[in-house]
Amino acid sequence: MKFTNGYWMNREEFNIDSPMEIYEAKKVDNTLKAFAPFKKVESRGDQLNLGATTLTITSPVENVIGVKLEHFDSDDHGPRFKINDLKPSVKVDVDKCVASLQSGDLRLELPLKQDFSLKFLSDKKLVTESPLKAQGVIYDRETKKSYMREQLSMDIDEKIYGLGERFGNFVKNGQSIDTWNQDGGTGSEQAYKNIPFYISSRGYGVFVDEPQKVSFEVGSENVDRVQFSTEGQSLQYYVIYGPTTQEVLHRYTQLTGKINLPPAWSFGLWLSTSFTTDYSEETVLKFIDGMKERHIPLDVFHFDCFWQKGFEWCTLNWDKEQFPDPEGLLRKIHDRGIKVCVWLNPYIAQKSLLFKEAKDKGYLIKRQNGDVWQWDLWQAGNGFVDFTNPDAKKWYQDKLKDLLKMGVDCFKTDFGERIPVDDVKFFDGSNPQQEHNYYTLQYNQAVYEAIEEIKGKEEAVVFARSATTGSQSYPVHWGGDCLSNYSSMRDTLRGGLSFLLSGFGFWSHDIGGFEDGDDRPTADLYKRWTQFGLLSSHSRYHGSNVYRVPWNFDEEAVKNTKRYVDLKLSLMPYLYTQASHSAHFGNPLMRPMFMEFADDPNVYDNGTQYMFGSQILVAPIFNDQGKAHFYLPGGTWTSILDNQVYQAPESGKWVNQKFDKLSLPVLVRENSIIVRNEKAAHASYNYTKDVDIHLYQLQEGIVSTKVVDIHGQDVAQIIAKRKGDKISVETKGITGDINVYLHDSELIESAKLINNKAEFVV
Repeated sequence: MKFTNGYWMNREEFNIDSPMEIYEAKKVDNTLKAFAPFKKVESRGDQLNLGATTLTITSPVENVIGVKLEHFDSDDHGPRFKINDLKPSVKVDVDKCVASLQSGDLRLELPLKQDFSLKFLSDKKLVTESPLKAQGVIYDRETKKSYMREQLSMDIDEKIYGLGERFGNFVKNGQSIDTWNQDGGTGSEQAYKNIPFYISSRGYGVFVDEPQKVSFEVGSENVDRVQFSTEGQSLQYYVIYGPTTQEVLHRYTQLTGKINLPPAWSFGLWLSTSFTTDYSEETVLKFIDGMKERHIPLDVFHFDCFWQKGFEWCTLNWDKEQFPDPEGLLRKIHDRGIKVCVWLNPYIAQKSLLFKEAKDKGYLIKRQNGDVWQWDLWQAGNGFVDFTNPDAKKWYQDKLKDLLKMGVDCFKTDFGERIPVDDVKFFDGSNPQQEHNYYTLQYNQAVYEAIEEIKGKEEAVVFARSATTGSQSYPVHWGGDCLSNYSSMRDTLRGGLSFLLSGFGFWSHDIGGFEDGDDRPTADLYKRWTQFGLLSSHSRYHGSNVYRVPWNFDEEAVKNTKRYVDLKLSLMPYLYTQASHSAHFGNPLMRPMFMEFADDPNVYDNGTQYMFGSQILVAPIFNDQGKAHFYLPGGTWTSILDNQVYQAPESGKWVNQKFDKLSLPVLVRENSIIVRNEKAAHASYNYTKDVDIHLYQLQEGIVSTKVVDIHGQDVAQIIAKRKGDKISVETKGITGDINVYLHDSELIESAKLINNKAEFVV
């Protein structure tokens, strides 16, 4: 939201008051309190008829400093994001000239009775700053609304990322962004997952602790600053210092909630009925058996909306005309070694038998006059489950638990964005503006906890569309309704990388695109998106009106699907180890290039390729000519598909190459150990037995990696040493028939692991 008319003037409708100095500061335990009037106080008369901002400075996590700005002391009806206070060691000082708070390597300085500023410093170097007149208490004369504003400085070459799932430019500089969850598809400025948190290329992040709409002007209204503002009389934000992106994300998730590790089986292929297609028990089993006949491993089958009767969503009961024996069908699917997911959302249609039950018990969101808040968007007479009511939450969870006990393994938690804010009354009195985005956290948390209770903590996973801060604790999320074309495939990746830089670990998307239009996706698009999808953390075939089974396209699509399902399953010892460590540290499995190559200025704008874990580079192909344009940071890279070796100078290298329809750049960086099992039939198996150990372009010295089990626990380690032309490998916890492959320059050599050791002479 913009308030100014150029650099010098305000827009006519706005009055802006800014703190001009810190008049007084004091230490209160581990907190710094400051009083900042809207003009410099030079006489007693200046203390009259003068507004002020009160600042409260805290540190809940080491290297994280929180700033709360308050004008009037207004009641906050909530909800509020959960903030974890780890009680770090904090140093607070106040002298005649400067007040300061130090947390770890991050220091905030406030000059006293001088021009107002807040300087965030590390090792006496400026991280970012709120300069004079950056903060503002703003009054709109026309609407009578009040706003609070902050602006933090940007360096000349600084780039800003994150702010949730954003489908436009990967770098956010120059953009205006409102964090307001909307069901707007993947081709507009709207987003399903809005996170008021951004990361800077300079090694810090900023989390704005406001659940309601926050408007960001990223080098747009003021081209040298990131501005954020929100309606009301207060504004809370945290500056999070790294200095690496990995450390910023770690501290952000320490602050707002850890990333939970999904079960290993969820990393396999999910096959959906698609949305509006006709399907019954016969159709479902035909698809599952068709995958088996073509030797394509499948881990999850998903029933979309029409597992229930139309006009009754969500009634949470099977349509007995299409599925007369749901328990029997679930057993048949489980007997084939496949998990089951069913679709739901938190809305209840008036035609559903659940509607009257929920209405009579007061479990639906109401209007101010006490009526149930309803509309006809999506389903006729939709009502909304009110998760601020503990009894409503339990009631909803009990319905889900019945399905889980029947044999359902997880839920696709669709929607959660269209939450009303006008003429609304929540059970606990929550402010509708704050509840709008926060609702998705309550919804997905309720579903996730129900699965935890019935299936166990290690089995809990949802497939969610909407998100806000804290939702990273309830994975997995997918990218929403994309179009079936190459541009939308590219936009989907940009949205995913932006989302994953916002504190999330795992992400998926509809392989082939969701919206088919008048025709299904082309076979070429389907194959290219399959490659991208199976080289994502989670992989699901799903569409609108066309079945997404590969033989519905062509025989080459079948071959392509099998190749990349097999590849992903073979890589699970590597992927699940990376996933476990990443989740523990608060980092994504799929990560932008600059997270791994922070010293390479060529990677900071790159949103069309990514690192799959720390060792594998993936560059999806976004055209029907097979043309790839991708960047390699300095070093030696080896294709995991055909062992082609690429050499990039220290300064990096752009590559233009044409690939056949079954290939793309999937490259392992030098000095990597990749553990695989090419005989894997599912995503969940023993990652330490009968595996192949691949050593890629080992450098002089020692490199090691750990391997986890299906519970995400470290159970094995591999250590490789190179001294000149001699290479040795030692393992701990690896058992069975083990082959070791050495990829050295253009050569590939192999050896058996005997007594946990192998040696090569190159």
